[in-house]
Amino acid sequence: MDFPKFQELVTNRYGFAQMENPTATGEYFSDSCGDMYTFYLRIDEAKRITDASYFTTGCGFGVATCAILTTLIKGKTVDEASAVQPADIESFLGGFPERKKDYPERVLEALHVAIANYRKSETPTTAAESFAKFN
Repeated sequence: MDFPKFQELVTNRYGFAQMENPTATGEYFSDSCGDMYTFYLRIDEAKRITDASYFTTGCGFGVATCAILTTLIKGKTVDEASAVQPADIESFLGGFPERKKDYPERVLEALHVAIANYRKSETPTTAAESFAKFN
């Protein structure tokens, strides 16, 4: 693990902010440790994430993991952001300690909830899309 990079992420808390008027939000509560993760996304008409921020009650690893994810998804389309994997987050820091390996999954869960909320709010253009929103 790149400890100096980890320290920088925790100290500077990149992306740590509640966003005014986000396009979508998503939350995840980890009942194993009590951390809450909230992601805020601003998405343009081309379905590209133009801004991302987060709020967490988590420890340094939660903060660092959220900061990494906001960095990775800014500028990506919603579909590209959905495809981010835990390994992408881990590689940013050169790995996570064994006891902290579940942090990328937790943070990605909050992102996936935000993306699902965004997709539910999109205006359907066909009858099939309208019907799909009921499922």
